Amino acid sequence: MPTTQHEPTLSALAARVAAGEQTSTEAITAALDRLDRTERELRAWVRVDRAGALRVAAQLDASPGDLTDSAATPLRGIPVGVKDIIDVAGLPTECGSELRRGNTARVDAPLVARLRRLGAIPLGKTVTTEFAYFAPGPTRNPHNPAHTPGGSSSGSAAAVAAGVVPLALGSQTAGSLTRPAAYCGVAGFVAPVGGPLDTAGFVGLSHTLDAVGLLTPTVADLRLAYGALTGTHLPSTTPAPLDRRPRLTVWTGTELGPVEPDMLQALEHAVPEGAELVEVDWPARTPALVEAHLTVMAYEAARALATEAEQPDRLSAPLAELLARGREITEADYRSALSLRHRARTETLSLLTDVDAVLGPAAPGAAPKGLTATGSPALSRPWQLLGLPALTVPGRTNDQNMPLGLQLVGHPDRLDHLFELGHALETAARARRAD
Repeated sequence: MPTTQHEPTLSALAARVAAGEQTSTEAITAALDRLDRTERELRAWVRVDRAGALRVAAQLDASPGDLTDSAATPLRGIPVGVKDIIDVAGLPTECGSELRRGNTARVDAPLVARLRRLGAIPLGKTVTTEFAYFAPGPTRNPHNPAHTPGGSSSGSAAAVAAGVVPLALGSQTAGSLTRPAAYCGVAGFVAPVGGPLDTAGFVGLSHTLDAVGLLTPTVADLRLAYGALTGTHLPSTTPAPLDRRPRLTVWTGTELGPVEPDMLQALEHAVPEGAELVEVDWPARTPALVEAHLTVMAYEAARALATEAEQPDRLSAPLAELLARGREITEADYRSALSLRHRARTETLSLLTDVDAVLGPAAPGAAPKGLTATGSPALSRPWQLLGLPALTVPGRTNDQNMPLGLQLVGHPDRLDHLFELGHALETAARARRAD
C-alpha cells in the first residue's frame, strides 16, 4: 500500500504554529507518530533524535514570543529531515558508509544552524546513498515500496513524500536531489552553486558541482523555505499566478538516452497554453556538458575521498571505480572540462535572460522497479555542471499512479520567475489529475 501523505504542507503547518493553533511540541509529536507508522516499510531514517527534538520543541513552547518574534522565526516548530552527509551537532554523520560509522559532528552545518535560528527542529538524519554516489541505502519509494526512491537524497525525499516532515535537506552533485524528488512525487529545489546557500558542513564529492537541495510537498513550500533561509522575497507564502505568457525552451533530453513515452507525454501536456517557445539545438550542446560533468566529478571526488580510497575493499564497486577513474584523469583534461563549463555557463546564462526557464523531464521516467539501483542522473548532469538552479515540479503521474516529475532550469538571478512558473505548472498538473 502506498504510504504517501502530502498534508500538512510546510506553509500550512508554519501558519498554524505561528497562529497558536498548534504548538511546536504537537507538531513534532505528530511527525514522530507518522514516522513510527511508516518507517518499518520505508526505512527513510538513519537516526531519529526523539528526545532532542521534543526538548527543543518544549523550549520553543515555553517562550512563544510576540508577533515580531514569529516573523523572525517563520519555520517555528517545523520538523526537518537532514541528509546524512550534513552535520547536525551531537549526531553522527555517517554518509551511508561503514568508514564513517560513529563519526559524531561537534557543530551544526551553517545551513542547519540557520534552520534552528528560524525555529525549525531537526528530527534526525535521513538515509543517503554511500557518500552521495550510487550505492543505494535501504529506503523504499512511498508510492510503491517495490520501487527505488532515487538517490542520493533518498531518505529525505521519501520522508517528505510520506508526510513525516514537510521540509528536508538534501544535496546534488549529479542528479541526487532532482531524481528522488521526481520519483517520490515531491517538490525539489537545487540551489545555484555559489549562491547564498553553501555546502559548508557537508561531506562532498565535488566542490565545483556540489549544491544544497531542499525538498517539500509543494513548490510554494520551496519558495517559503528558500526565502526564509536567505532572508529574501517573503511577501506571501504562495507565488502569484502567471500574469503573462511565459517564454520557455522545451528540452526532451532524448539525445542523452531513452526517455519513456509517458514522460514525454507529460512534458508535452505541461507546456502552458499560449507560452512562447524558443527553439534551441540542445542535442548540439548537452552531450559535451555531460562528458565534462563526468570528468569534473570523477577528478574532484578522487581527491575529496582520497583517504577513503585507501580502503577500496570497504567501498562499493561503483564508488571505487569512480575514484580510480578520477585518479587517472589528467589535470589538462580536468582544466579543459572546467573551461567548457565556463563557456557554456556564459552562453546559457545569456539564453536564460531571454527565456523564463528550460522545461524538461526530471528523470527518464517514473521510478524503476527494484532497490539495487537508484536510476539514471543523466538528465541533471548538464545543468549541474553549469551550477544553475533547478526546480522539480510534482503533480503528474503515469498509468500506475507513479510520479512523473518535470524540471525547470532557470537563471540564478531570476528565482522569483522560476518559483512562479513552477507553481503554475504544478497547479495545472494537480487540476488535470482532479478532473
